[in-house]
Amino acid sequence: MSYLITPETLYEQMKKEEIVIIDVRSNLQNPDAGLELYRKQHLPGAYYLHLEKDLSGEVKKHGGNHPLPDIEELAQKLGEMGINHHKKVVIYDANNDMFAPRAWWLLHYLGHEQSYVLDGGFAAWEHNGYTLTEEIPQSQPTTFIPQLRQDIIVSIDEVKLIDKDRSVLIDSRAKERYLGHTEPLYRKAGHIPGAKNFFWKEVLDEQGNWKGIDRLQNHFAMLMDKDEIIVSCGSGISACPNYLALKMAGFHNVKLYPGSYSDWISYEENPVETREE
Repeated sequence: MSYLITPETLYEQMKKEEIVIIDVRSNLQNPDAGLELYRKQHLPGAYYLHLEKDLSGEVKKHGGNHPLPDIEELAQKLGEMGINHHKKVVIYDANNDMFAPRAWWLLHYLGHEQSYVLDGGFAAWEHNGYTLTEEIPQSQPTTFIPQLRQDIIVSIDEVKLIDKDRSVLIDSRAKERYLGHTEPLYRKAGHIPGAKNFFWKEVLDEQGNWKGIDRLQNHFAMLMDKDEIIVSCGSGISACPNYLALKMAGFHNVKLYPGSYSDWISYEENPVETREE
């Protein structure tokens, strides 16, 4: 199963059917950068969703740096874009980054079945010479009714009770952050004890393209004997490319710990590990 769509396929399908396109370009250091890019140029008909204002909720003491957004508010925004459960949605990033998979995961969590990530993102579309615009689309609002998949998220309490024989926790951050050698964002360095490191960018090939299903299955081969895979990262963003890749590789019981490491360390009593596991 692929949740990706190529620029060529999208270009052809846009001629034949109504597709809702969402631009989610962003930057963790400058969250407004993507909106500025959107205002200059975007794919024809594309709407914009902001990482912090639309795809994340209010940051509190616990819950991580990018908690899940208010579901009713997000559903209303999707409806205002003309999205319902019958409408095909394509989401794009600057290239193959972490933000489009985050938006894709949220739609998946809300029960949407026809959501795709544009392979190569804005850069691939532009490289193909397809039309770009600065025109803001006029929407045809509808009602989006969430059908939550509650079984694809886990809480911090569930992470603490992981059965290591049947379940595995993945940390999707870069190896040096996982090992605590560097930590640019948080006051504690390291990882949640027991977590295995699968850096999210390793689902991409040497050219930055998504690996094919065979290569993804090989990449995650050591997880084949696990009944449950829980993906995490710093704050629930870069875990989403791993979630998407695991689903493409044929893993069925994949879950996200939305708060991830930033939620874990918000509790002083929680230990952190700096050794390879």
